[in-house]
Order: sequence, then C-alpha cells, then structure tokens
Amino acid sequence: MENEAGRCEISELKQVEGEASCSSRKGKLIFFYEWNIKLSWKGTVKESGAKHKGLIEIPNLSEENDVDDTEVNVSKKKGDGDILKDLMKTTGTTKVREALGEYLKALKTEFTAGMILPTRAVTTQELTVERTLAENSLQVQASPVALGVRIPTVALHLTELFDTTVEQLYSIFTVKDLVQKFSKSPAVLEAEKGGKFQMFDGNITGEYVELLTNRKIIMKWRCRNWPEEHYATVALSFVPAPGQTELQLDCKGVPVCKEENTKFCWQKQHFEEIKGLLQLTTQNA
Repeated sequence: MENEAGRCEISELKQVEGEASCSSRKGKLIFFYEWNIKLSWKGTVKESGAKHKGLIEIPNLSEENDVDDTEVNVSKKKGDGDILKDLMKTTGTTKVREALGEYLKALKTEFTAGMILPTRAVTTQELTVERTLAENSLQVQASPVALGVRIPTVALHLTELFDTTVEQLYSIFTVKDLVQKFSKSPAVLEAEKGGKFQMFDGNITGEYVELLTNRKIIMKWRCRNWPEEHYATVALSFVPAPGQTELQLDCKGVPVCKEENTKFCWQKQHFEEIKGLLQLTTQNA
C-alpha cells in the first residue's frame, strides 16, 4: 500500500485460528466458517524515512457477515506514524478484504470440487457429506506454494470389484460417452498415448502415459485445487475374476493434504458412480 505520505506492506501472517466446513444437504451446499486472523504490517514515512510497525486483527471472519462488513482492526505500536496507520486503515483494509474475498471464492469452488451432490435417483434421501478443513488452530503459509518447491506426497492403493467384463470396464475409462455418463458432466478424452483428458467440468485433468488395451492405463492425473502443475501418476490395472473384474488403482504423488480428498474422489465419484452405471445398463438390457 502506498500514497504520497508513505509505503506499507503486510509483513507476516501471525495467526489463523478457527475452522471451515461444507455440507451437501438435499442438493444444496451449506457453508460454515469462522476464523480469527492476525497480521503484522510495517511501513516507512517517505519524508523522514522513519519506520513503524503494527497489527491487523480480523476477529470474526464468518458466514454471518459479508466480507465488506467484516471487522478489520488496525493498530500501531506507540510513537509517531499515524499517517501510516491511516494508510493501513483505508487502502490496507480494502486490500485485506479483497484477499479474504478470494479465500471465500476458493472455499466455495476449489474446496467443494470433490463433493457429490444428490442425483435424481436419491432425491428421497438426505445426502450429507461433511469435510472439515481445520480444527482448533491452523498455521498456514502467507504465500502459496511456488513452482519448484518440494511437496510432501503419499501413495494410495485401492482395489474394487465390478460385476462386469474387463473389456466393458476398460471402455468406461476410455470412451467419452461412457465417461460422461458415470461422471454426469461433460468430458474431453483423447484415449491414446500423450492424449489429454478433462472430467467433472475441468476439476480433473491429465494425460494418458500408456494404454494397454483391456489390461492397464497409466495417467498423469491432478485435481484443480492441487498446487499448480503438480500431477500424480495413476495406474489402473484390470484383472479378470470369475464373473467380475478387479480394478487395482495405484496412485503415487498425491499431496499429503489432499490424501482423503483423493480417496473420496476415486471411491465415491468414480467407483460408486461406475457401479451405478453398470447396474442401470444391466437393468436396461
């Protein structure tokens, strides 16, 4: 923040305490969040070169108030420098609220990307999916993860049995029309080595690394809300079993903080939806 009198910047994210969660109830997303945030700021008076420091406190960022009405308290350490405090109270407060608005936008788009809304088949049921972002105290970085930074990752191994042939299950992962049916959303598919794919309205993207017909698919795979340009390696192995097909999933390179979300994505959005499609296909047949 800068004007003719001085220049200020937020120097540290000192504290973030609280929690955020989202529930899907009867097709409607319900958000709850409550945060207590403290920031440090510092500035320089242009005329004298004097330097001053202070705090910004946001005692209650919650769904009860609009961002523009959220309380933002600016204070300064004892001494001169009120012109810098005034700059932080005006331009600084505006920029802080803009940043909070970006967070809430991400909360309601990226954070909910893996959540499943009820379909017509379950309109008589109440589907509740609760995901807690944080509890008690959460210390976070003041800046997003930059490219080139080493990201802690985990590997996932999942197996699932499907009442279908290897050929049919393989096609469900490689034929655009079938992918669109089980995902209930538009998809882009180039099922060949080096081909790109995009599913769930762009929330899942990647590239085919290897395709062994009716045996194995290897992909570069990522969720939209993962660190930029970070991909996991997903291997799908199709193993024939009496009257069924066993799908073995090995996923390497999942960000540690996205482990549960990734399991949820595969088990709920993929496996359960594919089983529903197979059951519907059998009934129609």
